[in-house]
This record gives sequence, C-alpha cells and structure tokens, in this order.
Amino acid sequence: MNQSRLTAQSLPTSEVSEKDEALFFEIISTDLTPWQKEQVLSPPVIHHRQEAVMALHWHPEFIPMDLIQKRLDVVYPNSTESLVIPTQHNDLLTFDSKFWGVEVDCFASRFNCKVQLLLHFAAERIAEAHVLRSMLSLTGKYRSSQLFDFMESFTKPRPDRLEAAARETGADDILIAFVQAHVSKVESLLQTHWTRVPTMSVKNKLLKNWFDALRPEMGDLDINRAQSFLKAVKERVKSRFPHSHFYRASEIIEEVRGLGGGIIIPHPEEFWPILLAGYDVDGIETWNPQSRKYTEFLISVVHEANSRQSGPQRKQLIFMGDDCHLSEKIKPVAIQDKAKASREVGYQPAWEQLSIRKRLVIHGVSRRTVIAEYRDRLNA
Repeated sequence: MNQSRLTAQSLPTSEVSEKDEALFFEIISTDLTPWQKEQVLSPPVIHHRQEAVMALHWHPEFIPMDLIQKRLDVVYPNSTESLVIPTQHNDLLTFDSKFWGVEVDCFASRFNCKVQLLLHFAAERIAEAHVLRSMLSLTGKYRSSQLFDFMESFTKPRPDRLEAAARETGADDILIAFVQAHVSKVESLLQTHWTRVPTMSVKNKLLKNWFDALRPEMGDLDINRAQSFLKAVKERVKSRFPHSHFYRASEIIEEVRGLGGGIIIPHPEEFWPILLAGYDVDGIETWNPQSRKYTEFLISVVHEANSRQSGPQRKQLIFMGDDCHLSEKIKPVAIQDKAKASREVGYQPAWEQLSIRKRLVIHGVSRRTVIAEYRDRLNA
C-alpha cells in the first residue's frame, strides 16, 4: 500500500546538496538517452490509412527534427502529401526548411484577455522578419517570467495564494513545507546555474518535472498531493499574470501580413471573444484535443462568414490541430500525462468522424484541399 512518507521529522531543508545539483541538471538536459530515442521511434499507434498529413499546431520542444521525421515516417507509412510546420511558443522554427512557424502569445485589448495565434511563413520571408523575431523574443522572456512569480509564491510566501490552494487541495502544513523547501532548491539552482540553463527549461513545468523526479524516493501518494497543490497555486499565478504587457494581437497580425505570412486562431473555445473581433486571419482551428466540443458549430461559423463575403477578401479556411508536445513522448510511461501523450503530430481524428465529415463534404473541404490552399497562400 502506498503510504505517506512525509513527517515533520523527514522534511528536507532548503539547502542544495550535490544530489540536488545532479537531479537539476538531469531535469534541464536536452540530450536524449538511448531509451528516450527508442521511445520516440516506437509510437504506440500507426495510422496506415491516413495518406495526407497536415500539422500546423505542434511543439517539437527539444526533440531533434530528424528524430521527429523518423517518427512520422513510422506513424504515417502511406502518406503521399503533407504540410508540417512546427509552432513552438514564441520561437520561430522550421521542420523541413520550406516553411517556418510559431505560436505567439498576444493581448486582445478590446476584450482585455490573452490570446494566441499560429503564424506560418514560407522560408524566403523569414530573412525579413527582424522585427517579428524581436517581438517574439521579448514575448518569450515575458512569458517565462511567470515561472519566477510562481516560485516566489513559495519562497517569498504569498499566504493568499498558498492558503487558497491548500483549502482547495487539502494540503496540510507538512506538505506545504515540503513543497516550499523543494521549490526553494529549484529557485537557488536556477539562479546559480542561470547561464547553463536552456531557455526551453525556463517554464512553469520545471517545477512539475522536479517533483516527478522525486517519485522513486517519495512515492506516488506524496508527489501526487504535491503536484495537486502546485497546480492550484500555478492557476492563481496565471490568473493574476498581467496580459497587457504582451503585444496586441492587431500589432502581431499587421507585422505578419507585412511579411506575407499566414495566421490561424488556435483552440478558439478557450478564447471565444477573438472570433468576434474580425481579425484578418486565414482561418480558425475548429478542433484540437483540448477544444472539440463545438467543432461542427465552428465549421458552420467559418462557412457562414465566407458566405457573407462579397469583396476581394480571401475566405477563411477550416483547420484542425493536434497540439502535440513532443517532450511528453520521452518521459517514463508511468509518469506521462496520458491525455497529452496520446497526441500525435498530424493526427486529428475529427477529419474522419462521420457527422463532421458529412459537414465538410458539403462545404468541399478535406485535409488535401486545405493543405493545397494554405500552401498556395504561404507561397504567394
């Protein structure tokens, strides 16, 4: 039986040991071990019947592109057509040197909320993207600053956040002290080794990964309780994070259009107001693993918007996204987030769902038609 190993006597100090340093560098490492590479190359499901692969919303994180290509070759052995563009958060990347992409955080001032946009470019446009790169760099640094606010909720205690999270999750004083001690270690290690920490690691999930690494020593019961408490505090940090310091969505869109890039609104269920803003975009993501309740409705929204157009504006396209995070594929299976681990680059099952497919057929839409139209727009 999994029993708690936490007692007042067993609580760690916040002092950093050599063991802590070794654990820290293991967590932030972007080098893959042989078993991790093998796990990437051994997908649990192969989609033999999918012949067109469209992936315009996914995150390679630190997994090498050549390894991802090998995985895709295994997952889609009969693919004859593809458009695969990575969309790392606030970091322009390319998968095949033909197209570049990024998912950018921005601010919808009319609705006073943060939104995200997927941006895609033909390779020749990127040489001119100096201003956009600077905007993305500043945005990325601002977004990563949330981690420090998150850590300071514990190390420079914010009773309002900790007490509310404790009430919500049932965390007791011993658990809170345990979490505070370990967050203090991570904060100290991050500051001490700042120049050696990959930018990719400076995000909220650094703390999640740290506590997951303590499972062999502490057991699942205590770590699951700690993770629940951490998540509750994180949600309070995120809800109070000032969004007005992001660039406005209109500023991002103007810059992208000046470069001839494409723009997609991802998971609109999370950002309903953006659909009302009339932004100049190429289309909306009508389905992804986190936003799939209103897919048929969103398809009709795109169709109706296109039906009302009478001028030279280009029609909106219907997109679907997998929102796959590749780093989930290299965790030990026992601690993977099952929902996230099931996502696959280019796999959007809604395309084959009968009720949705019937609606798409009526509108003359398929993966292949969207791939062809969007590729033509990016190359125009």
